[in-house]
Amino acid sequence: MNIPIYFNKNTLRDKIHACWIGKNIGGTMGAPYEGRREMQDVKGFSTPEGTVLPNDDLDLQIVWLKALEDHGPDKLNGRILAEYWLDLIGPNWNEYGICKANLRNGMLPPMSGALHNDEWMHSNGAWIRTEIWACTNPGCVENAVRLAYEDASVDHGFGEGTYAAIFVAAMESAAFVVDDIRALLKIGLSKIPADCLVARCVNVAITAYDDGKTWQEARVAVLRENGDLGWFQAPANIAYAVIGLLYGGNDFKECMIIAINCGDDTDCTAATVGALLGIMHGTAFIPEDWRQHVGDKIVTVALITGRWYTLSSCAELTECVMRQIPGMTRCNMDVYAGWVKQIEVVIGDGADDYSRVAVEDFCGDDFVKKTFARSPYSFVAEGVFEDAVVEFDRAPILKAGEELKCKITLSQKNHYSTQAVYSFKWHLPEGWSVSGPHHVFVNECVNAPLLKVDGRSAEVTIVAGEQPEAVNRLILEIDRQDSVTPMLISLSVLA
Repeated sequence: MNIPIYFNKNTLRDKIHACWIGKNIGGTMGAPYEGRREMQDVKGFSTPEGTVLPNDDLDLQIVWLKALEDHGPDKLNGRILAEYWLDLIGPNWNEYGICKANLRNGMLPPMSGALHNDEWMHSNGAWIRTEIWACTNPGCVENAVRLAYEDASVDHGFGEGTYAAIFVAAMESAAFVVDDIRALLKIGLSKIPADCLVARCVNVAITAYDDGKTWQEARVAVLRENGDLGWFQAPANIAYAVIGLLYGGNDFKECMIIAINCGDDTDCTAATVGALLGIMHGTAFIPEDWRQHVGDKIVTVALITGRWYTLSSCAELTECVMRQIPGMTRCNMDVYAGWVKQIEVVIGDGADDYSRVAVEDFCGDDFVKKTFARSPYSFVAEGVFEDAVVEFDRAPILKAGEELKCKITLSQKNHYSTQAVYSFKWHLPEGWSVSGPHHVFVNECVNAPLLKVDGRSAEVTIVAGEQPEAVNRLILEIDRQDSVTPMLISLSVLA
């Protein structure tokens, strides 16, 4: 069943433009207080009029837009975004540097965000850059969630930082249709596990608000729930943004100031508050004096721009996003929810019409349940007619003679389903060995290919040689009996 959403193209453009303006206002206002863990007493801008402070929250999304333009909406995934991390993003701080080091060693997402990243996989680097996925998928919440995951998994693996990105992307995508913050919180929370720390901190903030506590008391309760996780971490900072949205009384200035005054990663919390309110209400909701204070300019700090274009204004960024929406919405991945409901977006000159869509249509955690059931030390390899999920039972780090369990699960793609035998052939470094099955038989449903069933798995044991290198690459060649193109999978194991 398709659920249509009709957007007037000018209204949609205005909401997207307001998103980027709100992002710039929040980033500029919050940046001078970034990292201050105590409560603040901010009342407005501390920067001169006409100044826009650079912010990686926005920078990285320009890179993702380029990746989308280069590869198209149906191909974009974490592996492609990983290449853009290495090629076009300069900073190496915290999880950014860790993921890039892992990528250079052949660790694909989500392993690139999990390995050696205990300190930062729960931090803020991913949820702050979700607007590109929401704005290119207005109302297509499941597709925004999927792409937010593909993005966040590169530098946060299966950590709280990735849950945070999924939560925010769902709210922002739905905000093109839903203008009630409590309904948006319901949608965002429905996408992540109730027992994850992001959900717990958000619910603490909501409970404090409902119980009549002050925003200061709500902040203290969030800090208590966040415990020893520390600063610059997603659960507390997501909750600070929620505190601003709840206690701000639907007032753009008040929402943003309260979020900043909670302290910690203030440019991120304020920028997300501004972006979400912009999407919900459009440019008319943004106070004219604050809008004039920052203008429309984009200033970047995290991009390697010597060999590619960049964007100079929020208006220019908006037009680039608008061009991507038709292709994105055609590739809407709401099919993850099954046969029941699929969002169909139509953009034209007529009036907006969201009358056939309900809040419940945006809720559900099917994608997260399916994806996070895998090992965090895993990745997806893509073939012509099939995908292979490669899962290690632990971090792929071996000393001489040590063993590592690995499961390879084959699943044929929806557009091509038939019974087939897949043969495995390993190409190994000197002295290494692999024991286990040499083939699997995949028996999928030919007559109803959209009823995708689980593939067949083979479990193998990898044994390191006597002198492993720092980075050891194993190649798995998978041949399908009636296909001309083998799948070649590179597995990196560290010593």
